[in-house]
Amino acid sequence: MKQRAPLTLAAVTAALAAITGVAALTAPPADGRAADGKAAARMPVERSLLVCPGPSSSDIAETTYTSFTPGAPTGEGKGSARLLGATKDAKPVLEPKEPGKPVGATASGADAPALTGSADGVLAPGWTAQLTTKVSVGRTRGVLGAGCTAPGTDFWFPAVSTAKGREDYVHLTNPDDAAAIVDIKLFGPDGPAKPDAGASESIRVDPKSSKTVLLSSLVPGAQLADATAHVTTRAGRVGASVQVGEEQVGSDWLAASADPAGSVVLPGIPADAASVRLVVFAPGEEDADLKVRLAGPGGAISPAGNEQVHVKAGMTAAVDLGDVTRGEPGSLLLTPADPKKSAPVVAALRVVRGSGAKQEIGFIPATGPVGTRATVADNRPEENTTLLSLTAPAADAKVKVTASPGTGGGEPASQEVTVKAGTTQTLTLAPAGGKGAYALTVETLSGGPVHAARTLSLPHEGIAMFTVQGFSDDHSTVSVPKAAQDLSVLTR
Repeated sequence: MKQRAPLTLAAVTAALAAITGVAALTAPPADGRAADGKAAARMPVERSLLVCPGPSSSDIAETTYTSFTPGAPTGEGKGSARLLGATKDAKPVLEPKEPGKPVGATASGADAPALTGSADGVLAPGWTAQLTTKVSVGRTRGVLGAGCTAPGTDFWFPAVSTAKGREDYVHLTNPDDAAAIVDIKLFGPDGPAKPDAGASESIRVDPKSSKTVLLSSLVPGAQLADATAHVTTRAGRVGASVQVGEEQVGSDWLAASADPAGSVVLPGIPADAASVRLVVFAPGEEDADLKVRLAGPGGAISPAGNEQVHVKAGMTAAVDLGDVTRGEPGSLLLTPADPKKSAPVVAALRVVRGSGAKQEIGFIPATGPVGTRATVADNRPEENTTLLSLTAPAADAKVKVTASPGTGGGEPASQEVTVKAGTTQTLTLAPAGGKGAYALTVETLSGGPVHAARTLSLPHEGIAMFTVQGFSDDHSTVSVPKAAQDLSVLTR
């Protein structure tokens, strides 16, 4: 997820000028500290933007939208927020009124739109939204969950496929008033896939609209079982997500991987995962040799036979890890095999639960740390539906987890959790007397970093339908340049 729009410099300047009469702005150093050595002041962002993909092409799809802003850092003030269809003159779908109280809406069928929206004032810091779709039968059956994201210009999607039996669609949503121009490149086990002439370049997404692109149409005849898609913009910005449908195992959303890094964390593998497949891509000029470890409740272990993975530069590598969790929830940690030699990678997991005709698919991309605070909006109060996974890959950490009221009421609940280095801790937390969807917020109190994911399970007729969403730092505050009063003009 990209950083939400920060407090504007012009707004800071105006505020300081009003207070001091004449003011000058001094940009803070890269370490976030002021010139006098003190920590630079941090203030809540003034505006946040979100984009949500169109939920489903199924006529029997049932979609729940949920929007939430954690308690604002100031605790006071006014604000507004709304999500509306990604078309001109669309009506609002969600309009939160105050921090700390989620709002929800539902939609049925294939006509539910992609959404765009903004929040300002006290509703902007940490504003988040989620869509969860359930399709009971058919090729696209399953529970499909997607967190709405800030629009951006660069996205990596490891674990896509153009193989027979798979249909992977890139959903592109343009929230702006000018057209966006998008390129999509595919990388398989042998490097860049040769696209159909012009098909993957200069894809136009009209203003305030969305477009879907079938990945297999970009490389006709290519059967790439494990591939990586790179989505970039030449002009404008978009929200990008991949919707995957696979014969016999259902469908789900594949969110973008965290930005390329030498070490990555993939949190929230279900305890009963029957099949886990790791897909890794090295976008730089150097090969990556990675140590593979599974962080469980008691510590981190190396999967037998898959202790390391070699990823050639510009190529996609895949490793079948089988039932790697063996009855305990866990998270996958990828680190350089040689600490002195690190090459950036992106990664994702394809996870299958169940067996035979009752299998269900889900995806877990590499996820950044929760940072100061992170939220996932749509969780359900019913027993055994929502499981939170917390992973501390390198150092002990303490976090605070808060469950908001539900969209239909209830009292918030909170709990502090200590996560030992190299472990994954899980918990369930719901609001007291909660009704309707609620939000889970994770705040880092000490130590870390901490990575988190939420698994939502909504079984149907014996099928373990599920979806996993990672938590990303909400970047709800920004460093504000120090004001230095300049009185020299008064003495001239």
